[in-house]
Amino acid sequence: MDYPARVPAAPPSPDPAYTAALSLAGTGSLAGLETVEKALRRLHPPELEGLPESLEPLLERLAEAREALADATAPAGLEPFHERFLRGTEAVEAALQNLSRAGEPGAGVGRVLGAMRLHCRAQEAFYPLRGALTPLGRWFAEPSWHERLAALDPPPPEGVSVGIHAAGADDDPDARGGFHLYVPERYTPDRDWPLVVALHGGFGHGRDFLWTWLREARSRGLFLLAPTSRRTTWALEPPDVDEPALRSMVDFVAERWRIDPDRILLTGLSDGATYSLLAGLAEEAPYTAIAPVSGVLHPQNFANGNLDRAAGRRIYLVHGALDWMFPVEVARAAAETLERSGADLVYREIEDLSHAYPREENAAILEWFDPASAPA
Repeated sequence: MDYPARVPAAPPSPDPAYTAALSLAGTGSLAGLETVEKALRRLHPPELEGLPESLEPLLERLAEAREALADATAPAGLEPFHERFLRGTEAVEAALQNLSRAGEPGAGVGRVLGAMRLHCRAQEAFYPLRGALTPLGRWFAEPSWHERLAALDPPPPEGVSVGIHAAGADDDPDARGGFHLYVPERYTPDRDWPLVVALHGGFGHGRDFLWTWLREARSRGLFLLAPTSRRTTWALEPPDVDEPALRSMVDFVAERWRIDPDRILLTGLSDGATYSLLAGLAEEAPYTAIAPVSGVLHPQNFANGNLDRAAGRRIYLVHGALDWMFPVEVARAAAETLERSGADLVYREIEDLSHAYPREENAAILEWFDPASAPA
C-alpha cells in the first residue's frame, strides 16, 4: 500500500466559501477523533446504551460540515488534498455512527470494533496532511511539541526512508502475517534508536494498532513496529507460527535502520498482551522489556520454561479493575506469579478501565521503558 509522505502547507484558498467549509469540517473531524478516542477508552458494556444521546449533537454537526465540504469545489491544485481530507472526515463520521448504535441489541462488539477501525482509517487519511493544517499536526504530537511541529518533520538524510511503511502479501495492507512500521521523520543514522513492538488484540490488525502508539513514538523518537498475526489472533496454542515471524520482523528493521538492541519493548493488548508474555519470555527473545495490557498469563508459560526466564526481566503489567473479559483477579494472580519468579515487575491496576486500551498509559510505559526518550 502507498503511504504518501507529508503534504506541505498549502497556500490559503482564494475561495472564502471553500475555506469556511474546510474549517468547519476540520473542527468537527478533530472533535470527532477526540470523542471517539475518549469513548473507546472509557467504554464499559453497561454504558453503551447512553452513547447515542451523548454523541448525537457532534454527529449532526459533523454530518452537516462533511456535506458542505463534499459539495464545495476544491480550488485548482488542492484536489488531492480535498479528496484525502474528505476521506478522513467521512471515516470519523462513520466511527461516530458505529459508536452511537453500539447499544442496539446484538450490535455491541461488532459496532465497537468497526468504530475502532474507522478511527484508525481517519488517522491514516489525515496523517499526510499534518503539515498543511496545524491542528492536525497537533493531533499527531504530544503537547510539548505543539508549538514546534516543524522540528518533528525535518528533511530526511539522503537515502533514508522515514514515515509509515507496510509489508504484506502482494502489498495488500489488510493481509495477515505482515507488518506496519513507523520510522521517526527525524531519524538520523548516527545513533541507535529504541524500538516498540506493539501487538494487536484478537481479530485486530497491525495497520490499525499502529495508531494506538504513533503519537507517542513520533514525539519521543521511537521506531514502532505493529505486526499482524498470521491467523485471526496470535498463536496462543502450538504450533507457534508467530514467534519466529516476529523475530524476523525485528531483524528486518534492525538490518535497515540503527536499532538499539538494549532498548526493544514488546507490548500488546488483550490477546496481544497474553502473547507478549509468551514471546517475550521465550528463549533468546530479542526484547528487553515487556508491557502487557489487559491480558493473562497463559498456562504455557508454566510448562515451557518462561517463568524461569522471567527472573530479572523487566515487565510492566497493566490491567483494568472493570475488565469483563479477563477479570482483574486473574491479573493479580499473574502479578504474584511473576514476582515469585523474580521478575522486575511493575503492576498497574486502573480503577476505571474495562477491557479497553488506556492510551494515557503509553507515556508512563515509555518513561519506565526508556526515560531518555521523554519529550524535551
